[in-house]
Amino acid sequence: MTRHTILYFLLSIFSFHEINAQPLKYPNSRKSDQVDDYFSVKVADPYRWLEDDHSVETATWVKIQNDLTENYLKQIPFRDSLKAKMIRNWSFVNYTAPFRAGKSYFYYRSDVKNNQPVLYYMRTMEYVPIQYFDPNKLSEDGSTAISQTVPSNDGMHVAFVLSESGSDWNVIRIKETKTMKTLPETLTKIKFSGIAWWKDGFFYSRYDASSLSKAYTEKNEFHKIYYHKLGDSQDLDSLVFQDKEHPMRNFSASVSEDEKFLVISGTESTSGNNLYIQNLDKPTSKLIQVVKTFENDFDLIGNIGDELFFITNFNADKNKIIKINANSPQSNLWKDFIPEQNEILKGATFCWKSILVHYMKDASSKVYIYNYQGEKVYEIPFSGLGTVETLNGSPSDTNVFISYASFTSPSIVYRYNMNKNFLAILFKPVLPYNADQFETKQIFYTSKDGTRIPMFIVAKKGIKLDGKNPTLLFGYGGFNISKTPEFKPERLVFLEQGGVFAMPCLRGGGEYGTEWHEAGIKLKKQNVFDDFIAAAEYLIKEGYTNHEKLAISGRSNGGLLVGAVMTQRPDLFKVALPAVGVMDMLRFHKFTIGWAWKSDYGSSEDSTQFKAIYAYSPLHNIKNGVNYPATMVTTADHDDRVVPSHSFKFIATLQEHQQGNNPVLIRIDSNAGHGSGKPTGKLIDEQADIFSFLLYNLGMTL
Repeated sequence: MTRHTILYFLLSIFSFHEINAQPLKYPNSRKSDQVDDYFSVKVADPYRWLEDDHSVETATWVKIQNDLTENYLKQIPFRDSLKAKMIRNWSFVNYTAPFRAGKSYFYYRSDVKNNQPVLYYMRTMEYVPIQYFDPNKLSEDGSTAISQTVPSNDGMHVAFVLSESGSDWNVIRIKETKTMKTLPETLTKIKFSGIAWWKDGFFYSRYDASSLSKAYTEKNEFHKIYYHKLGDSQDLDSLVFQDKEHPMRNFSASVSEDEKFLVISGTESTSGNNLYIQNLDKPTSKLIQVVKTFENDFDLIGNIGDELFFITNFNADKNKIIKINANSPQSNLWKDFIPEQNEILKGATFCWKSILVHYMKDASSKVYIYNYQGEKVYEIPFSGLGTVETLNGSPSDTNVFISYASFTSPSIVYRYNMNKNFLAILFKPVLPYNADQFETKQIFYTSKDGTRIPMFIVAKKGIKLDGKNPTLLFGYGGFNISKTPEFKPERLVFLEQGGVFAMPCLRGGGEYGTEWHEAGIKLKKQNVFDDFIAAAEYLIKEGYTNHEKLAISGRSNGGLLVGAVMTQRPDLFKVALPAVGVMDMLRFHKFTIGWAWKSDYGSSEDSTQFKAIYAYSPLHNIKNGVNYPATMVTTADHDDRVVPSHSFKFIATLQEHQQGNNPVLIRIDSNAGHGSGKPTGKLIDEQADIFSFLLYNLGMTL
């Protein structure tokens, strides 16, 4: 060991000791005397003023908090080298599965040099791809992202849904496919909208105009569907559908590929929808309401003539495919096309004289081909534990494109030829690391009430179960969303340094159907937290780690998970990383689209649900004199999904009550939102800071 190496080692030890020797001096966040009454329970909310994200006082508080966090992070001796390793692991070219535009195709290509993926165009599969649209030129900092790209059915035009700074508020622009000319109109006020092409225009969804000062916090009400004709000003768009009696319903439009049927779906929450159908071939036809309630999901796949095919959980907890005849759509005449199976039906697409169906077994993907008689004829083989991220097919195309990812490899894009029954790799990233050094396995453990829970564990091959491995436990558990194998390049640094990554499939998710989802919502939400705590206890019991080497993380609803669990069992974890979390469970429904989450969470406006929510709400369960885990909360100033005041109020309260030396900090990103479309540069900066904090507080080095 050289003299310089010894000196660096000693300085590293000294720096670690210095940062953790005494508690940080946190900003003195002003407290008000705000108190609310919930069914005779008085609840203080002293940091209510932080809900005003446009105030000078909040902006000053944000700067002080960010400065504190930056001063802490810059003392971590390996922060720069960790970021360099992260950039290396991000340095591969990734591709999306091609999607059809008439007889041509588009796909996206991304790499570490660009903040946003670049769109490419292929006239046919035999032509050399050309660069079509580079969204990196739309903004200097790369914060303008394309959230949707939807070609017209004839391939003559393509519509782009653009998001600025990660906001859910979007604009729509249109280009001519062959000339690449951008049409003059810009559609605004767009939020939670698809694009459904019909004739010389498309259907889309929007809200009425909102003032800039309220756009990122106020409730989203009175969603409407319009039709836009190409070349027209948005002022001339035709109102197609609205519901004046129910302001808190969202609506989306779909059109069958042959452009014969318009299907409108309405939602009151994050699950369940009503349904309207209209025959567009008949000028005098009107929308017919086919489903009136919101008890089940109905997702259009496509049609064969007048038969419309839907994926639904109607009388099928694990989903099935049904046929609804547009001429006689009464529910007693619906027919099962592919009945409910033991596996969970996740998606389907029409392809050449067949239907390609995506199933999930124990949170890992399987793909089958069915004929038009509803008979399974073939399984497309994929090896290992992985996730089908995309299925792209068309009734008029013999090509099907499938992207498949795992925990340690980004998406491999396959091309399947329906005529030749042949599967071939179309795009495969060249990786800057050795993926073979890692292994993924799936185990099953028992939760508090005896429920059997699956969990994925990823680590280097041959890891010793000596109870000393740094471990990161990641979870979600909500909104019927399935947590399946997914590739995140930022995790590789942790794995390369001997870390263990674990992801349980918690109740509240969609891994095992409706019953699994409903076992983790409303009055049963505590089951989700119990499942996560049981996962941590399993990892300790089986010798993977110990509570001084165990970290937890989660995003959005997963941020709520981390906040709830770290306040219930602060003794169990060394590090907590709640990201863009729902922390104030008493007021979440008062902002933007939060009202739609009542289906999972319940509401503080109901006396029984209030008691359940109040018992686990992260903000309201921070206690004085407790040594909470080393915590870094992350959020962003343009997050209009889970507004940043959730994180602001949580960290202000945590800093007020924290006892002990573990740091409790917040990192607030600028010109960024809930996460979707975040520039690659910002992603790397954020993840480098998160993992520097993680490794440092778990006693790891590079």
